[in-house]
Amino acid sequence: MKPRILVVDDDQQLLRALRINLTARGYDVTLAPAGASALAAAARHPPDLIVLDLGLPDLDGVEVVEGLRGWSTVPVIVLSARDQEQSKVRALDAGADDYVTKPFGMDELLARVRAALRRGAPAPEEPVVTTEAFTVDLATKRVTRDGTDMRLTPTEWHLLEVLVRNAGKLVPHKQLLQEVWGPKYESETNYLRVYLAQLRAKLERDPARPRHLMTEPGIGYRFVP
Repeated sequence: MKPRILVVDDDQQLLRALRINLTARGYDVTLAPAGASALAAAARHPPDLIVLDLGLPDLDGVEVVEGLRGWSTVPVIVLSARDQEQSKVRALDAGADDYVTKPFGMDELLARVRAALRRGAPAPEEPVVTTEAFTVDLATKRVTRDGTDMRLTPTEWHLLEVLVRNAGKLVPHKQLLQEVWGPKYESETNYLRVYLAQLRAKLERDPARPRHLMTEPGIGYRFVP
């Protein structure tokens, strides 16, 4: 069956462009011009992915994400304008999976769609994730580089594990801090800078130009296999 994508935006021209491009690539596309109609459409015919504009005429996009997360784990890619960084953070904290900044290239959005749909597929129970620089075995909690076991501190491992389990997905600062250090540390973003630098030094071939442990400035981090 074709993956079903729900696109939510009040810009009719953009809706048409997305419908044409997504349909041409084999997706089953449903359109919604507002938040309330999007929630109704998602409940009526649950989609495999939602592309959601934050600036809707009736509901704030963050409210739509919160409404969805009350009953659904469907991947959500939010669309946002350049001056809405705080809105992006709020949407990600509410449960969105990724964001694309307007104006955006269609190729970039389509790549994010493919990645989100892959992440939505069932994962193996004992995954081994391999990059060109290192391998992470989540079952045995081992990291190897060039065949050699890498020694990670418990905190380094926990941080890496959260990122790897969300491969390809942007993980916000707040989520990382809560999962690794606890809710009392959700504003200590300097912890993340320090530990990500340590992980890059141990795992990336060129820590100054990382290819796998990526920073999304002001928002969070992303593991790219």
